[in-house]
Amino acid sequence: MKRRDILIATLTAPLALGVRAQANAPIKILVGASAGGSTDTIARTLAASMGPLMGRTVIVENRPGAGGNIAADAVAKAAPDGNTLLLSFTSHAINATLYPTLPFDPVKDFTALTCVATSPSILVANPSLPANNMRELIALAKSKPGQLNFAIGGIGSSLHMASEAFKMQSGTYIVNIPYRGTAPAVQDVLAGQVQLMFAAVGNVQQQIKAGKLKALGVTSAKRLPEFPQVQAIAEVLPGFESSAWFGLFGPAGMPADVVRSIGDAARTAVHRPDMKARLDTQGATPVGNPSAEFSAFVQQEIQRWGKVVKYSGAKPE
Repeated sequence: MKRRDILIATLTAPLALGVRAQANAPIKILVGASAGGSTDTIARTLAASMGPLMGRTVIVENRPGAGGNIAADAVAKAAPDGNTLLLSFTSHAINATLYPTLPFDPVKDFTALTCVATSPSILVANPSLPANNMRELIALAKSKPGQLNFAIGGIGSSLHMASEAFKMQSGTYIVNIPYRGTAPAVQDVLAGQVQLMFAAVGNVQQQIKAGKLKALGVTSAKRLPEFPQVQAIAEVLPGFESSAWFGLFGPAGMPADVVRSIGDAARTAVHRPDMKARLDTQGATPVGNPSAEFSAFVQQEIQRWGKVVKYSGAKPE
């Protein structure tokens, strides 16, 4: 075989040739959230991209409940052969402190494969709120302690913790109004029943552009290209940052070649143009970092959110 043919064969071979798992068995990615949401959408997009790269079928199975803990527990107890994976989200780190006990260790019982994407949120308000930027909001909240309120789409969610981190750093007292899901929370902010909310960019960008919601700040370290006029909260509260993240995990004890093969496929998939375009619709940015880097990140997130959870006094629903 000519050198050129060898090179082509190497580049086009499935990335999973080193996997010891059953070659024809489908890979299951468990998702601890309902179908149709951001986590589910990202998981299905990743699965569709990874399958051809690995020469295997990759399917998504939804196991919602307990803030993602049901799906996580199933993966923690699965065989470490690469056939059962977890597409988790920021709550994987938050739950370490939010829940008094867990049936698994969020670090020791998992193999962190790669961070798939991150997604900043945006602080929105009903247009009637007499504040048009972060400084005005903080001043208003301090002048009326306990009179402003936050719609919370889910206790212990990354968006809930973003509001708690904001209150902690700004020294304000704003009342939480919990909802069962993002959609009803957004609707009540639109209707003026609740004044404020941290929301995923993809969930409110149309309402912002239509003038139905007022954007006050973004949780990323810098301003977002799609909303250049909206200041980063960090411009007023230095160091403030709160982005949701979506990561791929496997059970602990996975063989090195399995970790490498699945991780390589996921990282390649994350940076494909079709997946990047799909992530854009969710207001998410692809990451695709190495396993060791993602593992260190998860441990840092557990420490960081642990302080916010304790400050908030939040309890799981």
